[in-house]
Amino acid sequence: MNQNKYTLQSIRAAAILTTSYVAWTVLGQTDSNTNQELNQLVLYIDFTIWSLTSVELKIEFSDDWVNFYQQVWVDISWWTATCTALEYSFDASWSFELATPMKAKFVRVSSKGTWTVTSSSLTVQGILWIT
Repeated sequence: MNQNKYTLQSIRAAAILTTSYVAWTVLGQTDSNTNQELNQLVLYIDFTIWSLTSVELKIEFSDDWVNFYQQVWVDISWWTATCTALEYSFDASWSFELATPMKAKFVRVSSKGTWTVTSSSLTVQGILWIT
């Protein structure tokens, strides 16, 4: 695979969570990629729950690194489309893969824990690539 068509970055090193959303490293296209060339995002999530109820993640996209827009879920029923801000919730210690298409230049992932965060741990790595 061409080096310019694939980038792996650490978004969050292993650390205890907080109970409020915290944004981590912003993934972005490299200078060797043209704007919006990479169109797939894959997150590798390693989570240790300990005393938590769950960990919640949200993904936001931007073309200018200033204004970020949260990923949404669209439910269509008859002639009505209902959009809901999308949050992913994981409630067991495990390693997860989360893949989503994208067309933005920058991606920001935020996470938070629910309940008691003591001894919890979350590591997130992200891959941007072109299909």
